Amino acid sequence: MKIDAHQHFWQYNPEKHAWIEDHMSTIRQDFLPKDLKPLLDKAGVEGTVAVQADESFDENTFLLQLAKENSFIKKVVGWVDLRSLSLEKSLEEYSTNPSMAGFRMILQGQPPALMDDISFRNGMAKLKNYGYTYDILVFPHHLRATLDLVSHFPDQPFVIDHLAKPYIKDGKIDEWASWMKKIASFDNVHCKVSGMVTEANWKSWTSAELNPYIEVVLEAFGAERLMFGSDWPVQLLAAEYQQYHDLLSDYISSLSAVEQANIMGNNAAKFYGIQ
Repeated sequence: MKIDAHQHFWQYNPEKHAWIEDHMSTIRQDFLPKDLKPLLDKAGVEGTVAVQADESFDENTFLLQLAKENSFIKKVVGWVDLRSLSLEKSLEEYSTNPSMAGFRMILQGQPPALMDDISFRNGMAKLKNYGYTYDILVFPHHLRATLDLVSHFPDQPFVIDHLAKPYIKDGKIDEWASWMKKIASFDNVHCKVSGMVTEANWKSWTSAELNPYIEVVLEAFGAERLMFGSDWPVQLLAAEYQQYHDLLSDYISSLSAVEQANIMGNNAAKFYGIQ
């Protein structure tokens, strides 16, 4: 099964989606299943994982309802505050909904030290009791803290979103690559090959510019721990859905059929528990 392991939905609200700044005005609109489904069909993608774009319980309710109404939305990655005193109650409530696969907090906007906070770590320790995954959304300057985090939770399934957003536009790769290789040494950590085009120059990126970053994570994580993800509709700032799908498909075309199938869907199905 071909699966897009990372995409979003929203009904645009200027306050809720204040992160969509003026230079991103092209995505200041609603993006719903009816908008994505034709793109998936064209690319032969059979299912998706819908990931939170707003840190609220209302966002979880919204995404879980969309998953209930649209069979192609196979799983949801929602939001909880791992530091909350009511975390256990929330996890118990969501455990009754089979569409909820895991959670993430938007750590990219937080200081790296948050991942070392005792309340954050105590919350992280609870996830495995419910079989939940955790998506790590960070920038390269968070990777030292990310390494420390994953090393303390070897039984927790982690996946790094968007290759940890390397500084592609600036051509920086060496330090990022070093940290990613260290993180990949923990076999409970996966990586989504998603969101790359928006870390490059939106108007002038080339596959030759992106390929070295794919090469790093392919070497580090192997074909068994990489996942295709589009980051639609955010990716529309720099590329159409089919364009990004084909970019990754072309890069991995020299791999075996099994390895290609793993990256394009099987790994995500196993990680998120998609049947």
